[in-house]
Amino acid sequence: MIFAAGKAAEVAATPLTPFRYEAQAQRHCPGDQVVWLDFRKGVYYRKGQKLYGQGFDGSFVCANEARDSLYRSSRLGLR
Repeated sequence: MIFAAGKAAEVAATPLTPFRYEAQAQRHCPGDQVVWLDFRKGVYYRKGQKLYGQGFDGSFVCANEARDSLYRSSRLGLR
């Protein structure tokens, strides 16, 4: 019985909420940084990086949600 309760807690995670526009994402997570998540590559870009907001296979999301969903941060193009 205890094992089943542990499994239920393990499954619960922060849901990833993608947005089309940066302002929508910022309203959703006012205390967090908004990033551009590239679903095809499995990485996210911070504001100021070359690929931020670029491409057809991505959305704006909260950085914490992206990290909790196991997407990784891109280190390329930091300014």
